[in-house]
Amino acid sequence: MPNHVAISPKDHKDLRILKERSDEMGDGMMCAVTFPEEFRSLQNQYPILFQLNQDRDEVLCLALFGFENGENLFLKDGKWDARYVPLAMDIQPFMIGVPSGDEKDRKVVIDLDSPRIGEGEGERLFDENGVATTFLDNVSKKLGYLDEGFKKAPSYIEALQKYDLLEPLSIDVTTHDGTKNRLVGFHTIHEEKFHSLDQAALGDLQSQGYLFPTYMVLASLSNLGSLIDRKDAQQKLMSEAHV
Repeated sequence: MPNHVAISPKDHKDLRILKERSDEMGDGMMCAVTFPEEFRSLQNQYPILFQLNQDRDEVLCLALFGFENGENLFLKDGKWDARYVPLAMDIQPFMIGVPSGDEKDRKVVIDLDSPRIGEGEGERLFDENGVATTFLDNVSKKLGYLDEGFKKAPSYIEALQKYDLLEPLSIDVTTHDGTKNRLVGFHTIHEEKFHSLDQAALGDLQSQGYLFPTYMVLASLSNLGSLIDRKDAQQKLMSEAHV
């Protein structure tokens, strides 16, 4: 069970955060939630897809890292092998909390049971005088940006659904040894319908700022090929290791 607490200089003056990237650090995830304002940073490295949440009452925007549960093909030698780390992964083990139940009383919360909690090494949250470090200031800014982005994302999804622009996507992955996998349960932009929208619909999307992120989603699909290449390279390494 997570152990979430609001951070404070009194209780966490000596706390440090490890920045290594690995399955053991909690990075072994095949995707992460994202939002339209982040699509520009994601689109040249990750496929951006859509998926119903577990309760099937909300469509989420996702950046894809792998093809199986727990598979992150961007992890390499304790680092994240890409120029940009999606914010939902970058801010771990922090989150925005509302301890008092008052939306105005928003605090930076940390999971004290996270494997990222360092013992005498890692990035400090506060200096010797209890002042927030640059590291913590940057985390706070990223959390604020992430929180605002998540709040706005449902409106973007509603606009896509209004014009019936989401379609199911199945991805077939065949590695060098002939192993075949199929990724299902995701959606993408229906490109034909998108390009067939009339001027009124395009104007509606443009006025809400939704045309640009939609183009970013379509552009991001070219990353599926490179992600399959990562999968294939990983499979080759595993095969060679067992020879």
